[in-house]
Amino acid sequence: MIKAKVKWTGGMQFIGQSGTGHAIVMDAHPDFGGENTGMRPMELLLVGLGGCSGMDIVSILNKKKQDVRGIEITVQGKQPEDYPKRFTEIEIEFVIKGKNISEQAVKRAVQLSMEKYCSVKATLEHSAKIIHSYKIVEVD
Repeated sequence: MIKAKVKWTGGMQFIGQSGTGHAIVMDAHPDFGGENTGMRPMELLLVGLGGCSGMDIVSILNKKKQDVRGIEITVQGKQPEDYPKRFTEIEIEFVIKGKNISEQAVKRAVQLSMEKYCSVKATLEHSAKIIHSYKIVEVD
């Protein structure tokens, strides 16, 4: 079982600590009583999706012996105006940078992450439509 603790530190700031001992600051926008000292919880969901799928893709491309030099992942979530303002659609774009990267390898790595391995995506897809795309950027 994965565990976490979240502790209120005053105002609208909270410190979240994982079971592995890592911590992150969360805070609200000043319009909602915060001081903007940390990420918003909904931002953390998007970061989690990007990190989870990114780890999958790095692992798969390394196994396919691809010369990956960098990966940038942009994740955007659309929310309605009404509460609870859950994500209704999430777009995730993978930009794979490297030398002589096989498009087939990237396509397969993204597909495997999105359809099989990424547990964050598997969790979120039941409440939001998730759209993914990729680009390959050739670097020296």
